[in-house]
Parts: sequence; structure tokens; C-alpha cells
Amino acid sequence: MSASQEQVTGHRSCCAPQESLSLSSPPTAGLRALVRPRPRERDVSGQVPLPGGRFAMGDAFDEGYAADGEGPVHEVHLRPFHLDATTVTNAQFAAFVRDTDHVTEAETLGLSAVFHLAVAADPRDVLHRVEEAPWWLAVRGADWRHPDGRLSSATTRPNHPVVHVSWTDAAAYARWAGKRLPTEAEWEYAARGGLAARRYAWGDELAPRGSWRCNIWQGDFPRSNSLEDGWLTTAPVKSYRPNGYGLWNMTGNVWEWCSDWFSPTYYRTSPVADPEGPRHGEQRVMRGGSFLCHESYCNRYRVAARSSNTPESASANLGFRCANDVDG
Repeated sequence: MSASQEQVTGHRSCCAPQESLSLSSPPTAGLRALVRPRPRERDVSGQVPLPGGRFAMGDAFDEGYAADGEGPVHEVHLRPFHLDATTVTNAQFAAFVRDTDHVTEAETLGLSAVFHLAVAADPRDVLHRVEEAPWWLAVRGADWRHPDGRLSSATTRPNHPVVHVSWTDAAAYARWAGKRLPTEAEWEYAARGGLAARRYAWGDELAPRGSWRCNIWQGDFPRSNSLEDGWLTTAPVKSYRPNGYGLWNMTGNVWEWCSDWFSPTYYRTSPVADPEGPRHGEQRVMRGGSFLCHESYCNRYRVAARSSNTPESASANLGFRCANDVDG
């Protein structure tokens, strides 16, 4: 799909449906989910130190969707920072919940969005399809503990990325863990793995020598997945190969929340040094693509690709990883 087509049709929902699209009842933004846990002391365990420096941020191939605002390519200078080697896992998020009694926004709402081929639920729990993206189903009881519905369990996937977490949930976890969410600029710098002006985290070819390097969709989206990369939904967080910085699955698997508010025009005025995004907004940045991305519909598994969603939204392909300052 071309950028102009996307602007007309508004195709964003394959990425991660907005709460208002995927759920029939109005969002109630759980009060318990909004309680900020007491912050821990800074903790860089499980994180990779990154040197920072200069890099060219944005789409050098002119392949992005116009509405996403991947251009212009611009120089960014970053201070050194730390980033989690992997996305946060179900086991890690479970430890956070045990310690804080945190209730996610999806749990408070009582339902979340699940991809239609992955639903594991009583038919009575499948409430409706998302109107503009019917492959997404609103499923009662779907949450981080039950990724595909009430008949599934995160305990069988301890090393898979936690999903069905809103931006608010992710920020609460980061605070508890002595960490923070990465800025969008930090995320792209890290995803590039030291490679300049490359399409993916490993180079310009999607599957070098026929070897898949990421968990995305193969086949006819959204009807059939040939599973050439081995997975229908999430893969363990240390699948495939790490990039040049030792970071796993920066492309595909699950979308990752960043700290920034989203604006499609931000790159035109972004500061050179340590940009943190617009001061205000309605949606937060998501990066990296997910197991549902496919060139025919959502070519957002490139390192320059951007997307966004409302902070209260959650779905079966949306997770996060954490960052930290070097000096605390």
C-alpha cells in the first residue's frame, strides 16, 4: 500500500488497534493502573550500555507512510545510555505485579484486542470485530495473563514479551524497575545497531540467504500465515540474532512503547541534541513493528518506521523495553 493510499484509508489498525476501535464499551482507564509505584533506585541489570553519538534518523529510502512522518532524515546527537537487551517478558512483568498489585488497564476494562487466528476463548467472550480491521477481535478476559483469551496463559510463555500493556502500564513498570521508557531517538539509534542508512537492524535485505531475522507475517495477510519464521504470534525474546549492539528483536515480534508524544511533523523541528518528542499530544510513539507486519499492508518493520497509539490502548502485539541514563 502506498503512502497516499494509507492517508485515504487510515490503515493503522493492523499495528495495534486503538482502545476506542477495539472495544465496544467506553474506556474507563483503571484507577489502580494509574497509581505510580514507588520508584526503585536506578538499576541497569539486563541492560546494554550504548555509546551514544551522532546518527542520521529517519527514512533514507523514502519507503515510509506519509502520515507517519518518517522524514526528513536529520542528524541527531545522543548522550550515552542503557537499553534493555530484550523486551520485558511475562515473567518479569509478573514479578512487578506480585510486588505492587498493579492492575493493567486491559484488566480493569475487562477485555482487549486479539488477532482472529490466535483467539483461545469461549465463543461468548468474543464480543465483536474491529470495524476498520476485522482481523482484530475484542475478547473479554484477554489481558497480559491471558494473551489470546481466557483459555490461554502467560505462564506457558515466561520468556515471551508481555503484551496487552498500555503506555501507562509500561511507564509504571519502568518506574518500579528503576528504569524509564526510551525516547524515540534512543530507540532508533539502538535498533540500527551501529549500521548507518540501512533498512533493517541487520542490513538492507529482509531475509539474507533465505534466513529470517525477525518475527513478522509471511503469507496472505490476514488470512493465512505460512509460518516461515516459526511463529504465528509472539516469539521468545531471544529469538533470531541480536543486532550489532547485542539487542534482541528490535524488529518485529511486538511493538514497543517509547516515551515520546507522537507528531507526524516533529522531525521538521526536532532539536539535534537528545530530542524527547513534542511537549504534548494525544498519542504515544510505538516502534519496531510486530508479528502482524507485512509488506502488503504494514511495512513498519524497518528501523526508521514509526507508528503511534493512545496511551490507554493495549493489544496482543504491543509491549515495551526500558532504558536508563548512564549517570543516573
